[in-house]
Amino acid sequence: MTTEISELAAKSATTSLKRSRILFDVNPQAAFLPAVDPKIMTGSIARRKRRIQPGAPSGAGKGNSTALALVSDSAAGTTTNVQATSTALANVDNPSASNEQKPDGILVKSNKSSSKVKIPTPTWHAPWKLSTVLSSHLGWVRSIAFDPTNDMFATGSADRTIKLWDLAKASVGASDALKLTLTGHISPVRGLAFSPRHPYLFSAGEDKQVKCWDLETNQVIRHYHGHLSGVFCLALHPTLDLLVTGGRDAVARVWDMRTRTQIHVLGGHEHTVASLLTKSTDPQIITGSHDTTIKLWDLAAGKCMTTLTHHQKSIRAMAQPSFENTFVSGAADCLKYWQGKDGRFLKSYTGHKAVINAMAVNDDGVLVSGGDDGSMHFWDYKTGYNFQSTTSIVQPGSLDAENAIFAASFDGTGTRLITGEADKTIKIWKQDDEASEMTHPVDMVNWRKKCLKEAKQRY
Repeated sequence: MTTEISELAAKSATTSLKRSRILFDVNPQAAFLPAVDPKIMTGSIARRKRRIQPGAPSGAGKGNSTALALVSDSAAGTTTNVQATSTALANVDNPSASNEQKPDGILVKSNKSSSKVKIPTPTWHAPWKLSTVLSSHLGWVRSIAFDPTNDMFATGSADRTIKLWDLAKASVGASDALKLTLTGHISPVRGLAFSPRHPYLFSAGEDKQVKCWDLETNQVIRHYHGHLSGVFCLALHPTLDLLVTGGRDAVARVWDMRTRTQIHVLGGHEHTVASLLTKSTDPQIITGSHDTTIKLWDLAAGKCMTTLTHHQKSIRAMAQPSFENTFVSGAADCLKYWQGKDGRFLKSYTGHKAVINAMAVNDDGVLVSGGDDGSMHFWDYKTGYNFQSTTSIVQPGSLDAENAIFAASFDGTGTRLITGEADKTIKIWKQDDEASEMTHPVDMVNWRKKCLKEAKQRY
């Protein structure tokens, strides 16, 4: 039976060759047949055997089969002599003998694929714990900014006020930690930023107003008019005297800090611009929007360089470290880690299943993300290892639903984390001094499982 199958397969292969000669209109007497490659001929015969005999094992024809086809043409017709060694026939009768061998040029699934996945080793970080709670605002605390000298910080709230705090006194819960309260906005204050070169504080609110406060006189000295709706985010350029604001009118506006001139209107988003990053190198402005996209902008030309569409949910928060040219964006689907120069996608940080309202990163590589449900996740920035997950506790007298985190920022040293929350409090967090790698080890078992699982997924 196997000999008949071999002859039929050889005839089929010869018929295909004859058809190809006729197709290209070649004279059978003068046709030049190239030398037959044994491997190609063996594979062709094996495939035809499997089609002729459906019950034949898939391993037939594999291995060291040396079937040869000798074709000779004559004026009367074509004669085909096929000689096949017993090795090819033995593979048909004994498929287990060829299971270990794979045909050349065919992609197969390897059981050793997991060994090729590189598992990054996370840097150990001490867990964070709540240190102090400050209660002074009468509304949600929506924004936080630190003074360049690290002596004080400012908070903006839905009660339309801006409060300035002494950091050292606030860290120990002193009663005189509040230094000053600024009033002037008529809607929630959504953005704050201290100027690193001038004694100025910039604020933006849902009342469409962008204000510049002189901290020596505690008065508003400049207004920046132009937004058509509420202003949701604000950032200062690190080296130039430029102010960038983004809002519900779906544009980011670049202002000259001194002349109040609107230099650029960065349009292109289809929804609210909710987060901003500025850098001294291109792209100097990065915007995240509720339309689920991130745009990288050329500041000199005022045009979009790149649009990133990887997220599927609104992007409400972004953060960038000082030690490398990358940034992280947060949305309800996941956190994503990007190359800062060209916006190349690097990695997804999965596990924080909440609407991400606030993100911050310090110089030690600790990334924190705050959610709309009060959840806080602490990550190792470079690897994406989630070394701590906690939930904020509302102050007494508040509803359990009022534990959303709206703002987060590290101080200049990176040892204190300040969050603004929906229970109208300002919470100060610090690292646990008693923790060590023995008491809080890195969970490498689950980390390895997560890395292997994500390596099989496509992003």
